[in-house]
Amino acid sequence: MSNNHPIVEQVNNLAGRLVEWRRHFHQHPELSFQEFGTSRFVADVLKGIDGIEVETGVGLETGVVGTLTSGDGPVIALRADMDALPITEENRTGYSSKTEGVMHACGHDAHTSILLGAASLLSDHFKKGELKGTVKFIFQPAEESTDANGLSGSSYMVRAGAYDQAEAALALHVCPWLPVGKVQISDGYSMANVDVFEVKIHGSGGHGAYPELGTDPIWMLGPVMQALYGITARRVSALDAAVISIGQIHAGTASNIIPTEAVIQGTIRSYAPEVRDFLASEIKKALSIVEHLGGTFSLNIQKGEPALKNHPAVNEWITDAITKTYPGMGITRRPFGLGGEDFGYVTEKIPGSMFFLGCAPIEGVQRDLHTPTFDLDEACLPIGTAILAQTAGMFLKKNPKLQIDQNLEVEMLGT
Repeated sequence: MSNNHPIVEQVNNLAGRLVEWRRHFHQHPELSFQEFGTSRFVADVLKGIDGIEVETGVGLETGVVGTLTSGDGPVIALRADMDALPITEENRTGYSSKTEGVMHACGHDAHTSILLGAASLLSDHFKKGELKGTVKFIFQPAEESTDANGLSGSSYMVRAGAYDQAEAALALHVCPWLPVGKVQISDGYSMANVDVFEVKIHGSGGHGAYPELGTDPIWMLGPVMQALYGITARRVSALDAAVISIGQIHAGTASNIIPTEAVIQGTIRSYAPEVRDFLASEIKKALSIVEHLGGTFSLNIQKGEPALKNHPAVNEWITDAITKTYPGMGITRRPFGLGGEDFGYVTEKIPGSMFFLGCAPIEGVQRDLHTPTFDLDEACLPIGTAILAQTAGMFLKKNPKLQIDQNLEVEMLGT
């Protein structure tokens, strides 16, 4: 994508390092809560960039925050996630994963490299005295998984104060369903609340030859499954985003033994908080069928990350930056789906937005996220870097004052 905008020329000079960084991370992926080598590498690169103060062990042992500041002025946070997935890579490239069973299959290697690039670009502008204020570069571990407390990396970094004083926050995600040169942006709820549930259905069990002498939890599964899947079809408006999916069913030890217990595990996805609460109550109602069939049940719902809520005012800044930097770039406007994204913990706290960056490989083969063949066109790296840096720079230069109410409704003043 050719352009004469100054920041594009600057980032094109950085393109080789972006590719080098991305391939290093891709070859050395690390799982959630284990990003020790990755965080050390990130911290070392940041320490080599003029003017950046580096703090490690933020929220989690592997959390890293770089701060670029001139003192007084607006404060903006830019975030990238660093962890990989427990997937064995099937690609055969010069930069394939060197760690068996672990792969950057969600593009976090690209996110981290792009944010390092943005730090490099913005450092030059601060050094020249062109920008006033503060940029916080948040390198977050553990986006893909939660710990024993049900918490992911974003929640820990928010609690640790990584986003304190920030008036807005930005993030991006690579997007394999769009080609390089296109982005996807959405106002409002754009990714889902992610809740996990487990149901245990209890019966008396018995001999498989004499089912009439006991109560069978496997038999009870039939109407329970119909009731659970019927919730989103018949109890939730078609205009509300909602999904209930069963991922695991466990029961029994032998062909002639009726077990005493059957276990169901699944996921609940939604956008609006009221729909989230409604789904939980409806699941409990659906399970009451068990009691009419002679059994009992227990239900445990573990709430995960909140829905990603992109703020329209922050999206205006991103869109403005894109049109000034890459005037011909195609912008798709629609929600990203019912996948989860723990950047929702941030947008729950301060005005923020995540946009999706086209990265589809040029050979035309679909390489979806979270698959062993995922890969990207590295031409997206300088584009993502330029958009983040340009948005942050415009934010600091125009010094927008954000008037925030309890619902994070923002009015841009004095622009």
